[in-house]
Amino acid sequence: MTTWFASPADAVDRLGTAGYLADRATATTAFLAGSLEKPLLVEGPAGVGKTELAKAVARATGAELVRLQCYEGLDEARALYEWNYKKQLLRIQASGEQEWDATHDDIFTDEFLLTRPLLTAIRREEPTVLLIDEVDKTDVEVEGLLLEVLSDFQVTIPELGTVTAVRRPFVVLTSNATRELSEAVKRRCLFLHLDYPDAEREREIVSSQVPELEDRLAEQLVAMVGRLRELELKKAPSIAESVDWARTLVALEIRDLDDKAVDDTLGVVLKHASDTDRAVRELRLRK
Repeated sequence: MTTWFASPADAVDRLGTAGYLADRATATTAFLAGSLEKPLLVEGPAGVGKTELAKAVARATGAELVRLQCYEGLDEARALYEWNYKKQLLRIQASGEQEWDATHDDIFTDEFLLTRPLLTAIRREEPTVLLIDEVDKTDVEVEGLLLEVLSDFQVTIPELGTVTAVRRPFVVLTSNATRELSEAVKRRCLFLHLDYPDAEREREIVSSQVPELEDRLAEQLVAMVGRLRELELKKAPSIAESVDWARTLVALEIRDLDDKAVDDTLGVVLKHASDTDRAVRELRLRK
């Protein structure tokens, strides 16, 4: 059995070294996901570090990251595998008068198999982090495919047989909770809910990513981001956008986040015109 982290404390330290400040609950769940070899379902609003957690696990452990980005209409061919039909056709044409059975056995081999993220992760013998990102955006039918993978870490290819993982990947599924996932998928996973961090932790995150930002300015920025998140916006500022804002203030040599500075740089954290209008109006940035 692969040990990804020796303990929750080890997870805190190594994720921190990889640039991810994990709280105790996150570190404990990450440790358990590796120790128990169970997939980890991370749910929460967009921009709270769900995807970044999987990337940090890969960086901290030296594993390869394999990512399946989910979207509406995702099918088995894009998630698992498909055959290289053009190459198969060329081989059939080159086979000439060869018997079909021999040709069939010739074209349904690894040489003609195009592996997609799920199959790639299962077949890898090296440590692998499999990120199934925004799983709630897929159709319900795709969950059946995920169930086979997450239950036994194996995939059945009719022409080749069953492929079973030699080394189980560290699996992270992320969800923005736009739809309810099936109970069958949830049963197979450990669960972690991530929300926006409190002001103190967000200041720690921002300061660790942008060390040249002065402490007073970091406090002002985090307080303003908190106020923005309290508004009814289409898209609340993410942690990554807080970091981007900090870098913007440093680049512009802004030493004080007054109303003018906020107004001038608001486009870094708010990406909808209606959100900007609401923020300007609610926070009374313009006289």
